[in-house]
Amino acid sequence: MCAGYRGYRYTDFTRTVKMPPKSKKKSRKMTKAQRLKKQQEEEEAAQLQAEREERDRLENRRKQEEIQRLEEMVLESRENELNELCHLLEENNSAIIKWRIDAAEKAKWERYMRCDGVPDPKDQRGVNTFISLWRDDSESNVAEELQLCSKAVQLFEELEELLNETKDPKEILMYQEALRDVQELLHSKHLSIAEKILKGASENIDPDTRNMQTVSKHETSTLCLWANLFKNPNFKELDFEEAGMGFRLPMQLAVSDIAVRILHTHYDHLSMLARIRHQSEKQIVGEEKLSIQDSDKKQSSASLQSRNSSVQGSEGSKSQIFTQMEALSGHMSSLDFSDAPTTDPTVPQVAMTGNGAQVVDIMEYTSLGEVFYYDLLHLPPQPIRRRGYTILQIVDGLRVFPYPTKRPKGEACPPVGVSVTLPDWVVYMEPPLVARWDAGDEQWRRDGVTDVSYEEAGAKISFKMETFQTFALMQKTYANLPFQSWELRPLGQDSALFMVKGAFINITITIQNDQCMLQLEQERGLSHLVGKWMSGPALQKAMLKAGINIFVNEHTHKYISICKKESLSEQAVYEQMALFASACAFSWSKWNAICGEEHLVLQVCEHHDPTPVPEDSWSMYLVGAQRSKKLEITENSEAFSQDHAPNSRFHSTFIHMLQDNMSPDGIAMARNSHYWFVDTVQSLLCATRPLVYS
Repeated sequence: MCAGYRGYRYTDFTRTVKMPPKSKKKSRKMTKAQRLKKQQEEEEAAQLQAEREERDRLENRRKQEEIQRLEEMVLESRENELNELCHLLEENNSAIIKWRIDAAEKAKWERYMRCDGVPDPKDQRGVNTFISLWRDDSESNVAEELQLCSKAVQLFEELEELLNETKDPKEILMYQEALRDVQELLHSKHLSIAEKILKGASENIDPDTRNMQTVSKHETSTLCLWANLFKNPNFKELDFEEAGMGFRLPMQLAVSDIAVRILHTHYDHLSMLARIRHQSEKQIVGEEKLSIQDSDKKQSSASLQSRNSSVQGSEGSKSQIFTQMEALSGHMSSLDFSDAPTTDPTVPQVAMTGNGAQVVDIMEYTSLGEVFYYDLLHLPPQPIRRRGYTILQIVDGLRVFPYPTKRPKGEACPPVGVSVTLPDWVVYMEPPLVARWDAGDEQWRRDGVTDVSYEEAGAKISFKMETFQTFALMQKTYANLPFQSWELRPLGQDSALFMVKGAFINITITIQNDQCMLQLEQERGLSHLVGKWMSGPALQKAMLKAGINIFVNEHTHKYISICKKESLSEQAVYEQMALFASACAFSWSKWNAICGEEHLVLQVCEHHDPTPVPEDSWSMYLVGAQRSKKLEITENSEAFSQDHAPNSRFHSTFIHMLQDNMSPDGIAMARNSHYWFVDTVQSLLCATRPLVYS
């Protein structure tokens, strides 16, 4: 072997290697009969497929022709249906306007004849006179002062209503100024009442504690006072059990010359002040932005006019087909269903921002149980009785006791304790948020409150603060939203039930003509509200005050998820639901969430029995801007489809679609609905917007 091949294996290529034979599989040949059978099966399958495709083609063609026929029928009847609907709406709207004007005139006369000492809030001179006379009055006793406080609270509420209604900038400023004056004077008078009582504390000593403690309940407030006359170093806490409020003191304060004032007002004027202040700040910022935008608009006006003229030239000859929503927009102009943030810089955005998350957003949270004023005060000098005379040191007003104070070596002063039993006339769906009032910035804050504990069984909340401060117990404004389901069911002529299944509690409102009555599963402490007939606006106000909120506004969509819909379509559906609420039941559908923004889906059936609607009686309807139709699917279908129900047609309005499936008696009942009932139902639907917030 050559050296160059060292390391390689030698192979003998002359040797023949015999490989094992490959295994052969026996191929089975098809017989002629088998080949013919297979060919026949393939031909039959192809024929069946062709027949299937032809049937599908013919069915699709039939559907297209049917839809085209239905579309032509819609166009033929469109004008008549829109005119009929507009006539119904105009007839009801005219009657409601006249009724409201007459009611306003009657209320104005009754207000004039009331003569209860409360000035007309629209009379600026009368309001100023009331404030000036009360401010200068120093002779009234405690009972008289409390009566005047009640009148001031009533005046504040009337001014607040006028402020919410007016759009006039001058009137807005006038009412805001009056509200501030009334609130400041009311606060001052409450301090004056406490001062008068505390100056005589030594004459009302409790024999057990040798201190003075008193509770005074009034129509609009509850006042608790404690005077530390004995200065017992072992004193720790005191509960005003009849008022449901208490406090806890460190030893440093237990031996100090102090008094504690607790005032629970059954109203919240501070949140209104917070809204006024921040609206004013937003207004200033908005006006600055508006001036900048005005200059930009002027620069672009020429190009805009040129573009508009070209568009008009190209489209002017085209016929325009108005949707039912556009045709009815004149009836709905007073409603604002916008779920998007406003782009108008002059419109104030009330949602508050501040130093991080410590500032409470007063759109996200609402005070319930109103406001608690806890004050640590210097005990006024007490009268000294001698034979035949009394020595009294004159002190002008109450003074705040400074606490916490500076301590040696930088030690922190122990906090004070606060305990409150939740008012039973309010529904708390969750443990409340404790927020303290920042008087300097006029806002509610989360900080400064520690060691919060909540006893659900006793409905009692306890916490600590550096010193006593004003605070409120707050709940998320939209805690009960979005709705899990809803139903509007007729009870007879001009009578219906509106049922809402909320996130926490279920609510039923009975509607009878222009009156409403609330029913709840939980009625504890709500006897003033549940089962009482009142107008729709009055019920809404009372429910909000009690923490039972199912109503929405322009801020709601920022805090909860919604099923966004085109606003005009939504408004039109509510109007037409109200027209037929005496004869038809309407209900939530899961398909409404997936049918698109341009459509609304709900279940409907004619119903004349006050009992619940049978599950198999519901039909599904789809409503859009151009047309309404009855759907083939049901609530239990596996998938959503816009296919219309067999033997049904399309209509330009919702009510004409409903009439196709109603009895003559049902149609007559709906057409005979009183305008009071129609307006009340429509207002309730617009205030809750169940098609978007469920």
